[in-house]
Amino acid sequence: MRIAATQKLPGPAWDELPGVEVLETWPPGEPLPGIEALVAVVARVSDEELDLAPDLRLVANYGVGYDMVDVAACRERGISVTNTPGVLDAAVADMTLALILACRRHLVGSDRFVREGRWRRGWARPELLGRDLAGSTLGLVGMGRIGSEVARRAEAFGMRVGHHRRSDGIPLEELLRSSDVVSLHVPLSMETRDLLSRERLALLQDGATLINTARGAIVDEEALVDELVSGRISAGLDVFADEPRVPERLLGLPNVVLTPHIASATAETRAAMTRVLVDNVLAFSRGEPLPNAVDR
Repeated sequence: MRIAATQKLPGPAWDELPGVEVLETWPPGEPLPGIEALVAVVARVSDEELDLAPDLRLVANYGVGYDMVDVAACRERGISVTNTPGVLDAAVADMTLALILACRRHLVGSDRFVREGRWRRGWARPELLGRDLAGSTLGLVGMGRIGSEVARRAEAFGMRVGHHRRSDGIPLEELLRSSDVVSLHVPLSMETRDLLSRERLALLQDGATLINTARGAIVDEEALVDELVSGRISAGLDVFADEPRVPERLLGLPNVVLTPHIASATAETRAAMTRVLVDNVLAFSRGEPLPNAVDR
């Protein structure tokens, strides 16, 4: 079986895949006849790309979110899609708490304060006053595996935790109004695109913090930028609507922490993701059921 990859993956499991062709560019500059499996790493896979791989039968997506893969188009062509769930929950939850702390305690600004030589008159600087996590309210939009891990960590910090999801929890508008920190943990879909609209962002209380380690397009990004420019709220953003483009107006703001989609970026987690992806590709090559088939 011929396998192509948009990028080489970390971890020892990668060496178990025989003869992987690592592509120089994606989409490729020319057709890929004979390629039956594609390892897709932050790569859009739609009809246009699929036309270049006429023999493709598997798209193995590196990540739990697969919004960049047109699953319906793959299904129409008889192409299976897999992802890598269950092994990155802890790392993403850790990063969520890191962003909460960075925003609520002004960690990035305080670091810059020291580096720029502005620490002149002791440590009692009013502009560096943060907010306690203990006793504050965290509102989770989504309460799946990652959201549940975030809740456990937040409770250890003494935060009150509420959540909203389709099946239960607090109505979304009420959650937004009542939370000191709102963290997003839903997949990107037609239902969740722009879920936090301009009108819903306006419900956030003054001084609230929005954390997004899910997908940028879950939020109306232009509306969020306007709110952040106003200084009314703060945000910790690991994801953006049109990555790697980041809205220029965010770059100079002191009330936003920006990271480059690294919530799952630990050596241990990325190696575990590779292990799951490789297991799916090997199962496919043997004609066995796929451990992590995406069915919608």
